[in-house]
Amino acid sequence: MRQLLFEIKENRPLTKDIMEMVLAGDTSDITRPGQFVNIKLDGLYLRRPISICDAEEGKLTLIYKVVGKGTEQMRDMTEGTLDILSSLGNGYDTSISGEKPLLIGGGVGVPPLYMLAKELRKEGKEVSVILGFNTKSEVFYENEFRALGADVSVTTVDGSYGTRGFVTDVMKDAKTLYEGVNS
Repeated sequence: MRQLLFEIKENRPLTKDIMEMVLAGDTSDITRPGQFVNIKLDGLYLRRPISICDAEEGKLTLIYKVVGKGTEQMRDMTEGTLDILSSLGNGYDTSISGEKPLLIGGGVGVPPLYMLAKELRKEGKEVSVILGFNTKSEVFYENEFRALGADVSVTTVDGSYGTRGFVTDVMKDAKTLYEGVNS
């Protein structure tokens, strides 16, 4: 863990309540997908923990949902620097994923899976992803996962996009493809 300053390069909405923030700074300590950062915000006592969506040399991408004072403050940031505790958490161990990993996430659980899928694809693995949302207007990063070469399924609770229901409904259909998946 290191305390670092990152410069805000972009902060844009992906959906009504989901934002993507791109930062510039030292990402050398981010060693595994699944790690997170803690962001210090002016006037707020506690830092905000945010999962890392992606990290490349000098570039950090965070996706967050606007739900309270801290994330509302973040939503309104268009420039400046952020005080960040970087490289928190152990992250995912891709060596135990097998050759055909199935990644499953819904809502704000989707962002950390992006860097994981990216890493698994670099390792030559056939990645399948099931993304779950409440409704079509909440869907994000579907095309980004496809661009990595992942097989992507999307579910919406209301059936307005993809498969109607939950991620478990798609899992049931795919269980013959994956060892160890129970219905």
